[in-house]
Amino acid sequence: MRFSTFSRHIREGTKSIIRNGWMSFASISSIAVSLFILGVFMLLTLNVNRFADQVESQAQIRVFLELDTPEEKIAGIERQIKLIPEVKSVVFVSKHDALERLRETLGENADVLDGYEAENNPLPDGFDVDVFEPRQISIAAEKIKALNDTDPDRSIMRVRYGEETVKQLFRITNGIRNIGLVIVLGLAVTAMFLISTSIRMTIYARRREIAIMKLVGATNGFIRWPFFVEGALTGLIGSLITAAGLLAGYAQVIRSTRLDLGLMMFDLVPLEEAFWPVGGTIVGLGTLIGIFGSILSVRKYLRV
Repeated sequence: MRFSTFSRHIREGTKSIIRNGWMSFASISSIAVSLFILGVFMLLTLNVNRFADQVESQAQIRVFLELDTPEEKIAGIERQIKLIPEVKSVVFVSKHDALERLRETLGENADVLDGYEAENNPLPDGFDVDVFEPRQISIAAEKIKALNDTDPDRSIMRVRYGEETVKQLFRITNGIRNIGLVIVLGLAVTAMFLISTSIRMTIYARRREIAIMKLVGATNGFIRWPFFVEGALTGLIGSLITAAGLLAGYAQVIRSTRLDLGLMMFDLVPLEEAFWPVGGTIVGLGTLIGIFGSILSVRKYLRV
């Protein structure tokens, strides 16, 4: 295709949007509204997934040692735990620290611990163990338990990570992610249908124009290209309006939640992390739907 011909198609497609003002406005509005709803749920899904990740990351392994385990043995066990590939960090928790934690947990009822001091502290020393991947927590816990197999003193008394609670947690977070994905995909299909229908209505209103051009000898490509450009520009304009408004509103939501720190129990996905997944998807999807909606609609009226 020569550059002059291509330029002509661009000009004609652009003029068509202006010339058919109300129909173009209706198509752009349909695109903007449909993609806005989709974008809202995409942002919601991103933040729900982030919340699920934060909840999963709080899963932790607690290792309790036998009472009166010597310090050199404690240091050796700590080194062995750190060598486990799934383990991210190991923090030693002395029996004194464990007692203080228990006091904080009991709050107003902490007086039941009066009299339990260094000499008669019944709590054992232990470790708090974090893993790189929350779903590897059971694997890491089993490997820590297995350290007793090579220890004649079997110094590890107990390994806890809330096995049933963690399994239930992962089931819930998986369910949340899957529901969010299904909703977003469903809305994407709905948006494609609504936008495509709107563009088809626009072209239907101009079916006589297409028929006349065909009857006077215009080739299919000559007729199709301006509509192709018009559909692409319509989708692009509608999606850009949506992306700009949606991301600007989301930025304001982030600022508002930062001012009211007590409102949110977790951090929202930063704007820079949401910009391309949401903005890029909306603009790309809107443009593609505009193009394909025009191609499919024009094809029907080229059969004269």
